[in-house]
Amino acid sequence: MVACSFSPCSQVFMTGSTYGDLRLWNLDMKQLHAEKNAHDMGVTCCTFAPSILSDGQFVQLRLASCGQDNHVKIWVINNHISGAYKMQLLHTLTGQSAPVLSCAYSSDGQLLVSGSVDKTVTVYDAMNAILLYTLTQHERYVTACAFSLTSPLIATGSMDKTVNIWRLEDGCRSHGGKLSPDGSTPTSREGRTPAARSKLLVGDWSEEDVSSWLVEEGLQQLVGKFTANNIDGTELLSLTKETLVSELHIESVGLRNKLLRKVEELKSDLVCSGIPDEFLCPITRELTREPVLASDGYSYEREAIESWISTKNRSSPMTNLPLLTTLLTPNYTLKMAIGRWKTSH
Repeated sequence: MVACSFSPCSQVFMTGSTYGDLRLWNLDMKQLHAEKNAHDMGVTCCTFAPSILSDGQFVQLRLASCGQDNHVKIWVINNHISGAYKMQLLHTLTGQSAPVLSCAYSSDGQLLVSGSVDKTVTVYDAMNAILLYTLTQHERYVTACAFSLTSPLIATGSMDKTVNIWRLEDGCRSHGGKLSPDGSTPTSREGRTPAARSKLLVGDWSEEDVSSWLVEEGLQQLVGKFTANNIDGTELLSLTKETLVSELHIESVGLRNKLLRKVEELKSDLVCSGIPDEFLCPITRELTREPVLASDGYSYEREAIESWISTKNRSSPMTNLPLLTTLLTPNYTLKMAIGRWKTSH
């Protein structure tokens, strides 16, 4: 017996052996399922994905396993309400050329990392079985790997007596042991022209961009108040009638209404601007900035889903089924994808 992992609900666990079998057990040590020859040369590691999906009839778990056959495999485990378990192979990942010794899921279940005898570390898009990175900095077998639960960090350990720490970053080129999906670099936003500003999402506007927009819309009398209160694009989109009166002290009803109409036009343009639907929070229908994965399998803006849950509404905003847990995990994969999309648009 060389591997074991508890499911995220902690009600079942999987074991793997040098015979190549994966076996599912409950807490009474009753065997629920046996997948023989899962890895025909022996299992080396197995780990459950952190998320649980449910449609009322089935509870679905995902498991990654790796072995001496040089493969990482992703399995789907369905538990019917009748209690029966069914295990099915979903993907076989072949990014490494020697036995794979370790694997681990990110806290949102979107990424999967593995370490191999071929000295490489591979990072996959676990949902789509796409190889994202192959890291070659270790000089001997990679025996251990792990994702941070709260930060976009990966740790990898090797027989070369080193541990490498990798950071998944938005919009930066790989350098100095850092993972990053593209080569964009930060630039100053001061003095941007209207044409240049129009290429940005409103939420990315600087305070100077907001001031310029006010002047263009004939609301130049508000520039002083907005500048004094450091209103940038994100703050602009969150303005309400109440905040305009109580915090910005805009007394004119006509001026407030005109501003709010213009802000609504910006929000409407945002929805109609070709943003992929999966990048929009299902609750706010705005571009997600801090995406988190809920137990219903959907990603939301953290503030929006936390507010939803705090109202004692424990059902899913998307399915109306009860949430199995209120635990929210950062969706770093979605955040990176949004960062790449913003850079290219």
